Amino acid sequence: MRHSYNTAMRRFVGFLVATTLTVPSPTTFAAEPVRARQGMVVSNDLIASNVGVEVLKRGGNAVDAAVAVGLALAVTYPAAGNVGGGGFMLIRLADGTSTFIDFREKAPASASRDMYHTVKNPDAISSDYQGEQMRIALSESMVGWRASGVPGTVRGLEMASKKYGRLPWTDVVTPAARLAREGFEVHYNLATSLKNSTRLLGRFPETKRVFLRDGKFYGVGEIFKQPELAGVLERVAERGSPGFYEGETAELIAKAMRDNGGEISLQDLRNYHAVERDPLETSYNGYQVLTAPPPSSGGVGVIQMLGMLEGSGYLQGGFNAASTWHYLAEVMRRYYSDRSEYLADPDFYRVPLGRLLDKQYLAARRSTISMEKASKSEDVLPGKAPDFESMETTHYSVVDAAETQWPLRIR
Repeated sequence: MRHSYNTAMRRFVGFLVATTLTVPSPTTFAAEPVRARQGMVVSNDLIASNVGVEVLKRGGNAVDAAVAVGLALAVTYPAAGNVGGGGFMLIRLADGTSTFIDFREKAPASASRDMYHTVKNPDAISSDYQGEQMRIALSESMVGWRASGVPGTVRGLEMASKKYGRLPWTDVVTPAARLAREGFEVHYNLATSLKNSTRLLGRFPETKRVFLRDGKFYGVGEIFKQPELAGVLERVAERGSPGFYEGETAELIAKAMRDNGGEISLQDLRNYHAVERDPLETSYNGYQVLTAPPPSSGGVGVIQMLGMLEGSGYLQGGFNAASTWHYLAEVMRRYYSDRSEYLADPDFYRVPLGRLLDKQYLAARRSTISMEKASKSEDVLPGKAPDFESMETTHYSVVDAAETQWPLRIR
């Protein structure tokens, strides 16, 4: 999950907690893996995980539980859970079929290639000035009103719920709305994270008010209520995605963008649509692997790295051997080099997937790894993948009794 605090639209560092249909004691988390017979919910927050468990108990499937968890994380895990960001969803149904829902943020219609380039005539100004202008441009692309993409979370979770879930939409949204309206107890990690983010959150009046309480930091055990977020979720529960992309919520977003130099318009919000894609599939040591296609770069990375590792004997030295970690690092270097050159949004760029995932290509990439010395990352160039072929990334996972599986990555 990408940490992004630009405006109150995105939301904090927590801890990994697994919750099953029979909730284990806190000591179980540290002592041994969690096991369950009927289903499991794993997320970064215990409260959100319990929301998913309750959905499963009420007869919902893994998709229902995952949608409910995703919305609950928008309340309880504000560093990465969100209704103002986007994500990916990989679904494998009990009958073996699978699908992938892409609801990543999209650039506003007013965005341009040079929108963050503030240096107009670099030859006419000093290098110090250029450096300062580039620093400002980088900051604008990472934090603040101009850094936000058109959010996709609500549209994507609704698509999943209505197409693959069992329960009514209202039933999976209401728990999150209730948490925002009634509040929840702040735990140590959240209290610490909020306080440690004072410098960043204090830059904007609303994040300072909501998350820092204007300097009266939340302490462990205090109740954290978010009435504005509750209003958003209640409108979404009542009207579905139009309750976010149209009407009061959309008007509030568009007005705040106009007033603060942001780029997202009412039309951008109305025009947003989630996209269903085919997952990528491969095998590794006899196991079937399903993973995310572009625009996620992670799925391509998984397949590339597994392809380079398979048959390499990289574990001969043992799990924690220096040679094992050396080989893993070298494989990752080669993937990230390819990523920098070839991976992008397939709606705008023809990603050469066939070549990048070809076994012979990956074998050629593997052959460049030396066990005698480490490469320098800047010296590892992208592989030659010129053949373009047509298309035929906080993470949490849910599995239900029917073995419907729903891993999700939200950004």
